[in-house]
Amino acid sequence: MKSSRKIAIIFLVIVAMVSVACSSSSSDNKKAKVIDLPQTIAASEVPQGGELTIGAEQEPDCLDFIDICSGSSWGFWTVAVNTLPRAYQVERVYDGKKPTDGWEYKKTVLLAKDVELETDPVQKMTYTIHEDAVWSDGEPITGEDFVYTWDQIANGENIYDQTGWKDIKSVVVDKDDDKVVVVTMKTKYADWKALFGGNYGVLPSHLLKGKDRNAIMKDGYAFSGGPFMVEAWNKEQSIVLVPNDKYWGDKAHLDKVTFQFITDTTAEFAAFQDGEVSAIYPQPQIDVIEAINSGGLDDSNKIVNAVTGNIEALWLNNDRAPFDSKAVRQALGYSLDRDSIVKALFGGIGVTKSLDSFVSALLPNFADSKSFSRYKLDTKKADKLLTGDGWKKNKDGVYEKKGKLLEFEIVTTEGNRRRQLTMEVIQKQLQDLGWKVTLSPVDAGDLFGDLGPSGNFQAAIYAQVLTSLSPNDCVLFCSDNIPTEENDLSGNNWTRTKISEVDKLSKAADAELDEDKRQELVKKAGALLADDATSIPIDPLPNIFLWNKKVLGPLDENPVQGPFWNLADWGVEK
Repeated sequence: MKSSRKIAIIFLVIVAMVSVACSSSSSDNKKAKVIDLPQTIAASEVPQGGELTIGAEQEPDCLDFIDICSGSSWGFWTVAVNTLPRAYQVERVYDGKKPTDGWEYKKTVLLAKDVELETDPVQKMTYTIHEDAVWSDGEPITGEDFVYTWDQIANGENIYDQTGWKDIKSVVVDKDDDKVVVVTMKTKYADWKALFGGNYGVLPSHLLKGKDRNAIMKDGYAFSGGPFMVEAWNKEQSIVLVPNDKYWGDKAHLDKVTFQFITDTTAEFAAFQDGEVSAIYPQPQIDVIEAINSGGLDDSNKIVNAVTGNIEALWLNNDRAPFDSKAVRQALGYSLDRDSIVKALFGGIGVTKSLDSFVSALLPNFADSKSFSRYKLDTKKADKLLTGDGWKKNKDGVYEKKGKLLEFEIVTTEGNRRRQLTMEVIQKQLQDLGWKVTLSPVDAGDLFGDLGPSGNFQAAIYAQVLTSLSPNDCVLFCSDNIPTEENDLSGNNWTRTKISEVDKLSKAADAELDEDKRQELVKKAGALLADDATSIPIDPLPNIFLWNKKVLGPLDENPVQGPFWNLADWGVEK
């Protein structure tokens, strides 16, 4: 996102393949290294002007990033990171010679200097906003915008995620300087740099306070505090961004960027090959992987990265039969050959091992990879667990209990061939062992906007995607993050997991500023989640980023903020 980011190095390798197999051990994950990025040029050398069309696999349901309607990552990647100012963003670590596979928070041009952090006796952060920072209407960005953003997230309704925000005691603007704001925490919070950044950024108080924020933002908003602003959202067709001429940082090089919605990955890849779109960020479908490996991309650069912030899993609703039984959930883990699923999906790019943790490959030091490694195909263990829970195979070879079959439905996003294949493989593996499984592809808006938050599903396949450099155990599994009618369906614990010790450990980890201690707390929570088999992790969902060589700039696949995080630094060959 940050247009002032400059890279002085010109990388020498034309094409990078980060085809790292995510291993089932955290130590192997640490070995994952990024080879050199594709040849690129520094932002300062990118020509001004020109237009760019990029393929987008999913149309967001709304652009109010605070509301539960904002579950689509594509809205965040395309619009939020380019229009909403944020205090910190995630950038790749460089050792002065080449990039590494490490990522860290860096302050953005929103701040005049790094935040002043106090931790004793309470945690306080003092933010000093850049003197030149203004909204697209020319009004200054001030501490009042921080106050408004916090209040909307911590105290509003239908909030996508309140993690960290509810732990803020106060946000106070300095009485002598409205560019200075002090945030005081109720309890210590380790991932504080994700506040006023992450999925939300900072919102303009002078335009939204006292008004219906959702009504103003959901269908596209006219304000910006980033290098771009939304010119148009043509529903079912495209979102168009144009430069924000009031942006105080380095100006965007491009005159216009159009994100064209092409929801079928095969069609998207064909549009890229035909030159209809100049860049794509396709999900790693089988045909895309085959096309990449077969060549024919001589006019393109590519990054294939398995060290992602993604966790794709078979998510189980612990409140709905049959997965309200721990024994059934554990038996499911012993009834699947997860490695064979991953190899079938991603073997062509070197990813052959399943994820064995709910911590993404991007944060290996937090992963207790031994926890889920126990769940390998073991039909005897699975049968023992099921028979111990009262299930018995009937004359048709299907498990049955008190007249009810051991059956469930898997939902996932329709039109996604990889996920369809995943469902079919899981269905075949389980039906061979006496389970009955039905498959139901649904519209992404229905899954992320209704079925997930309301808990109206038994099992689902989708990916959780990090929006900060922090494990999201509490976000996904703390019991007070279960969406309910009482909390307006806010929260991301869609699996309805309720483990008191996980709550305790995860909250302690969120409040632990010592990194080593925090890692141990997350690992202990992970071990309990695995023992409970609350859901079953499958794969790291590798990221694939392809762009035409006529697209210039320091392009890089950011596993937290997506590939368009520094779109302002891009240009096109004249």
